[in-house]
Amino acid sequence: MFFLSVLFTVFLSSCESNFKEVQKIHYTEFVPTGEADNFNLKYTDSGRIKSILVSPKMLDYATVDYPFTEFPKGVNVTMYDNRGQRTFISSDYAVTFKGTDIIDLQKNIKIYNEKGQQLETEQLYFDQKNEWFFTEKKYKFTDPNGVSYGEGVDFSKDFSIVNSQRISGAINRAE
Repeated sequence: MFFLSVLFTVFLSSCESNFKEVQKIHYTEFVPTGEADNFNLKYTDSGRIKSILVSPKMLDYATVDYPFTEFPKGVNVTMYDNRGQRTFISSDYAVTFKGTDIIDLQKNIKIYNEKGQQLETEQLYFDQKNEWFFTEKKYKFTDPNGVSYGEGVDFSKDFSIVNSQRISGAINRAE
């Protein structure tokens, strides 16, 4: 009986060892396939610069099931419209999922233009295809005519169209 107990214990311990080895076969390490420091990308269309993205660190996860590019140390983006007017965007973190045309900006987001308009929030999505920003988070919008606060907003990249939800504050209308 003692011999059977020892044999059974040895059998179980060898199965445990083999089971751990089998688990390792299906384990894949989650590492980026590409990495860049001091990343500087200029996007052009028909010979004109449309945007410039600068980041201290870019990580590309191109081989995972849902590929994405991560900017763990933040981004600074300058966007140009057809008249050369600039819109500036900064955030402490950003991620873009390939195939969606959506950029997720997070933490200390500031977006402002040369007209003196500025929006600050903690999370902001940018639809690259439609050049449209949106968030459901709280925000602060500063304009030469005043300051407003709200929760939930969507707007064009040049602030020419702004659709606010749950807003408070004072903005003077230009006559």
